[in-house]
Parts: sequence; structure tokens; C-alpha cells
Amino acid sequence: MLVSEVMLQQTQTSRVIEPWTRFMVRFPTPSACAEASLKEVLTEWRGLGYHRRAKMLHEAARTLRDEFHDVVPRKTAQLRTLPGVGPYTANAVASFAYGEPVAVLDTNVGRVLARALVNRRLSPSEASALADELLPRTGSASFNQAMLDLGAQFCRATPRCVECPVATHCAWRHQGGEDPAPHSAGVSRPQQPFEGSNRQLRGRVLNALREGSHSRRQLLRHLVGATASRRDEVLAGLIRDGLITCHEQTFSLAGD
Repeated sequence: MLVSEVMLQQTQTSRVIEPWTRFMVRFPTPSACAEASLKEVLTEWRGLGYHRRAKMLHEAARTLRDEFHDVVPRKTAQLRTLPGVGPYTANAVASFAYGEPVAVLDTNVGRVLARALVNRRLSPSEASALADELLPRTGSASFNQAMLDLGAQFCRATPRCVECPVATHCAWRHQGGEDPAPHSAGVSRPQQPFEGSNRQLRGRVLNALREGSHSRRQLLRHLVGATASRRDEVLAGLIRDGLITCHEQTFSLAGD
């Protein structure tokens, strides 16, 4: 559950299924991940972006091995001590893995709350308080999943109001006015286009280094079309994030 939630951050489910399956076969326990090199973890991360998540998950696995006896904790306060685990991930793991009575709030749920319940834009703290207030005393995990699915399938950025199962109870549908969902809840920032982005260039570098070390000249062949300053920015950023290393103009994945 922890691995899936980390992989699903800013990534569609369809893109996560294959990497998650492969990752769990290779690293079935926190210790298995912790004892692997970062290069091995980054290699199994192929097909996904935001590679800093892989590094943080590797660090979280070491914390689980060393401080939690190789068991993912069930309480959100303990989960929040793991590298890379924020409020959403901690609550999602606690709810879906252990049935803890905590609300799961993401962009999808934020839209449902803003439109269906109050018909106004919600601040992050207001959305969190409202999500907590709605949580039932029993079956909270099923309720959280229903809210996530409602936002993902019906209460989308472009909503499917005609087909929505809660349309007859929706405050926005009854009262009208400007859509309160955009920027509501503040739980996620809009992603920049992937094509031509530094994320795309970083991915090209990491994919090349998965095959082995490269000289700077060899790596630049994978960054054709980018300006010299952008190429330098991408390589420097990957080194700064601890994902690659450079020794005498030879670049490698960290942990190689």
C-alpha cells in the first residue's frame, strides 16, 4: 500500500500497475528494498517519473527496517516520520491498509467537497476539517474509497453532472454560480506539460544511465534540442537530488 501510494503521486493508475507489480516482486519487504542499492531501486522505477520519490521510498524502507522492525506502522503520526510521506499518503496508508478512522483528502475529494457540500472554494484547512467531519464511525476505508472514486469518475475537473450519483444532493447543481472546484482545497498543484519539460529531460538521462555509465558527451546526445543552460541545469539538478553522480566527467546512477 505504501509503495502504491508513493507511485500514484501525480501519476495515473494505468501507468503504475506494471511498475508496482515489478517493484513488489523485486522488493517484497522493506528490508529487501533497504538492502538494495539506490541504482537497483531506480532501475525498478523505470516507467515512472518524479524519480526523487524512488529515492525517498528507498530511504523510507531503511527507516522501516531500522526503526519499525520491518513493518509499516498504522498510525499517521508514525507514518509521517517516514521520508517522503506527507498527510495524504499517511492517511491513505492508515485508512486502506489498517482501517484507521482518518479522512483521505486529495484533489478529487476536494472537488466533491467544494461542489456537492458547500458550493464555494475551500481553503486547505477548511477542506481537511470538512473531510474529517464527514467521516463515518464505521467503514471509513470504504467511504474514503467512494469519495476518491466519485471525484475521479464523476466530479472531475470537467464534471459529469448528468451521470453523477449524488447530483440530486449537489449544492452547486442546485444553487448554480461559478464552479467552486478550481484551486479548491489546495491539495495539489497543476502539473506543467511533460513534453519538452525538464522532467522529460531528466527521465532521458536516467534511462540512459540505467544501461551504464556515460561520459558527458554521450549524455548530451540524449538532450538534443535543449539549450546548453538547460542541459547544465538538468544534470546539476540530478546530482543535487542525489540521483546521479559525476566523477571525472563520467556520470552514473547514484549507488552504482
